[in-house]
Amino acid sequence: MSMEKRAAANFGELGQAGVGALGVGASHGATAGERVGDRVGVIDIGSNSIRLVVYDGLTRSPLALFNEKVLCGLGRGVEKAGVLNPDGVAQGLAALERFATLAQGMRVGRLDVIATAAVRDARDGAAFVDAIRRRAGLTVRVISGEEEARLSAMGVLSGTPGADGLVGDLGGGSLELVTLDRGVIGKQVTLPLGPLRLMEVGSTKGGPAKLIDQHLESLPWLPAMKGRPFYPVGGSWRAIAKLHMEQSGHPLHIIHHYTIPSADAREFTGLIGRQSRSSLEKMAGSRRRLDTLPLAGLVLERLLRIAQPSKLVFSAYGLREGHLYSLLSPEGQREDPLMASATDWARRFVRMGDPALLMSWTAGLFAGEDDNAIRLRHAACLLSDVGWADHPDYRAEHAFLRVLRYPFPALDHDERAFLALAAHARYAGTIDMPLTAPVRTLVSEGQGMKALVLGLALRLAHTLSGGATALLERTSLKVGDGRIVLTLPDDGSVPSGEAVQRRIDALAKAMNLKGDVVQPLRPQAAE
Repeated sequence: MSMEKRAAANFGELGQAGVGALGVGASHGATAGERVGDRVGVIDIGSNSIRLVVYDGLTRSPLALFNEKVLCGLGRGVEKAGVLNPDGVAQGLAALERFATLAQGMRVGRLDVIATAAVRDARDGAAFVDAIRRRAGLTVRVISGEEEARLSAMGVLSGTPGADGLVGDLGGGSLELVTLDRGVIGKQVTLPLGPLRLMEVGSTKGGPAKLIDQHLESLPWLPAMKGRPFYPVGGSWRAIAKLHMEQSGHPLHIIHHYTIPSADAREFTGLIGRQSRSSLEKMAGSRRRLDTLPLAGLVLERLLRIAQPSKLVFSAYGLREGHLYSLLSPEGQREDPLMASATDWARRFVRMGDPALLMSWTAGLFAGEDDNAIRLRHAACLLSDVGWADHPDYRAEHAFLRVLRYPFPALDHDERAFLALAAHARYAGTIDMPLTAPVRTLVSEGQGMKALVLGLALRLAHTLSGGATALLERTSLKVGDGRIVLTLPDDGSVPSGEAVQRRIDALAKAMNLKGDVVQPLRPQAAE
């Protein structure tokens, strides 16, 4: 039996979403938290790379279980020759056969295949799509530039709800630009400014810089983005972010929400453009994307010059995540992705019956919180038991690193550091350790102190209850008159003890208060 027939037999027909798929297609009414054949996969056939990502389900914050890409360079030569790079076609077909087999082995319920600029622009793009169907049994959806821009913007919104400013997605063959007005998609355009295309321009007609400027200056709305954030998407721009992290000594190597002031970014992209290949190799520590890096930097530098955004906020969420986000219902899209992700983690790994109970129990310690502070405290409560199964000597270290590095969406780096420090304090009773020192530079002194207090309060809560919600509900924690008072029930059902006293004393000390444990006398029965 051919691979095409095997795939059809195992996965079924194209679903109602109208996207090429192996398996049962999902309707657009799927809600967050809903599983569609459990695992969902997306193959993105770009001008420079082909990538397969398998997610754990169609949820508000899907977790990538598998992620592999092949740099085929399909778009090399399309600008001049009009056809796909023959070597890239051969490499791409082999990769797609492998991806189809992997998806089948991983029991992916839905596999959507999306092709972008190179395939849609090349004369032999349709022949390549047909070859994919015959060789790998995959149905490919070739999307327009406008659709590519829309999905990229939706990807940014999936990881940064309410994003406001300009989205730029740089692929090998094209640049998509989209305006966002507090989460609402506005103007969108696709431009032939991918690095692989620009390589073919050479020094003709003023070179790539002149061509880039001509296209960007033709957009009368672009200068209106002045003073608003810019959200870069795409592998080449992520590579620039990684370089900047290394050169600046940033302590957290996570792309999502890595932020650079616009002036610093312009200076850095100019520096990249002046480097020789050997110098870039030393900076990057790898040869991947070295051919396209200077041109990607040039596009970014010229775009920043014209748009003049306030800052760059890099997004690790792009077209693939935007595609999944587009399949959710409006109600699902409105969910907070951080809360969805933290709740899912708590459901899988946390012992406590109702982690959200910790929210009300700790509320009295943090008067005057704004909405975002409440949101972060809620996430910390959901994640407060993450290290329970680890060896006691390593619980604080492991909890700190897991929270710090887990791919939570919708978190700035200072917010991520805050949650990680609170997790460390929950287990170790302190944030002042060599392990945490680099990350503490990301938060203000006040935020660091709040993380310590929150962690100590969570430490006390778990000591009192052992993770049993019913016990914690019988206690209260209140601040007033220079004291922090822990009140226990009069029936002795939640006993005090040396450990409890140590925990309340540590919490009180961190808040410059006096700590008291109050256990009212049990009423005597009438004689």
